[in-house]
Amino acid sequence: MGDLREKLDRVNIKDLLAIPQFICAIPFATLLKRKRKDMWLICEDYNEARDNGFWLYRYIRQNHKEQDVVYAINKKSVDYKKVVGLGEVIQYGSFKHWIYYLAASKNISSQKGGKPNAAVCYLLEVYGILKNKRAFLQHGVICSDMPWCYYKNTKMRLFVCGAQKEYEFIRDTYGYPKNYVKYLGLTRFDGLHDFKVKENQILVMPSWREWIATPTSKSKNFDDVSDFKKTEYYQQWNNFLNSEKIKETLEKHNLQMIFYPHRNMQKYLKEFHPKSDRITIADWRKYDVQGLLKESAFLITDLSSIFMDFGYMRKPMLYFQFDMKKFREGQYQQGYFEYKRDGFGPVCEKLEEVEQELEKAAANQLQNDVEYLRREEVFFPLWDSDNCKRNYEAIKEI
Repeated sequence: MGDLREKLDRVNIKDLLAIPQFICAIPFATLLKRKRKDMWLICEDYNEARDNGFWLYRYIRQNHKEQDVVYAINKKSVDYKKVVGLGEVIQYGSFKHWIYYLAASKNISSQKGGKPNAAVCYLLEVYGILKNKRAFLQHGVICSDMPWCYYKNTKMRLFVCGAQKEYEFIRDTYGYPKNYVKYLGLTRFDGLHDFKVKENQILVMPSWREWIATPTSKSKNFDDVSDFKKTEYYQQWNNFLNSEKIKETLEKHNLQMIFYPHRNMQKYLKEFHPKSDRITIADWRKYDVQGLLKESAFLITDLSSIFMDFGYMRKPMLYFQFDMKKFREGQYQQGYFEYKRDGFGPVCEKLEEVEQELEKAAANQLQNDVEYLRREEVFFPLWDSDNCKRNYEAIKEI
């Protein structure tokens, strides 16, 4: 009931208006289902075609044209052009999206909320009203304990994992029936085997904070920029961008840095003003995340699961975790992954430590440490370009 109460707390006018759309879509969906009995519907976030959903959709359209598959995205998105030439594409959140969502034999997404309306669809799925099968491709390798991904809160038929230890943790603790959780590798990992590194490029990718990015009636609204600037998150990362020592390290070793905050924090992008002209502030609409990960030689993050993609490529990194206690209490609880024990780089809690570790890494030409490289290799026993193939075959079987 706790999760339901949280959902109801976030219900808004848009959610209520979606109910008539759902009801009106039922007869149209019934007719469509008769004509297209095995149609798959794939999506990611509203504006995106750059994650695991896109990779699977492209694989199917290129290798299994016999499979009836449709992609949902906002047609005004910069990513729309990536999918429109591959096959059938529909407007995300539209009435047509509702019809296809109800008619599809399988709904597939990299986002738990990837559907016409998250609140209404949650009720349809979790309470057994909608009978089609759902596959969760994931947005990233899970490190923490995330109760909203428990089986009782999703009723997903297939939960895809990207690492062995992650698979064991979810299989044993999230309550899914036998064989519902599978270690197949994330589909986007197929693109992480062929890349050329810019040896002087450092990528900085801070994660988001739920208490800042997704306010509810129980949390503060940070739409006011002055309020955002008072947060520890802003102050720590702004101090990082304006660190004199980091500026000196970049100049001394001829390095470039790209600052790309999580999508949920990008609305505050204009508030960050780095001291060094060697630091670029990256707008998500102009940069491809996987492209940045592939071409960068070194990563700095806090708690973003994107470090898993970087580790999959056997690359070096460091963590800047200044608010771990608050993060664990207010967002993601401790899971199987302990950063100091299992992480792929040094863990820093203070800016001074980041400055020291970055200078040390730069002096070593951004080469990976032997111990961290060993951890990366052990963590990903599946390391090939067949992730899309395995995901497709597993979805066919459910």
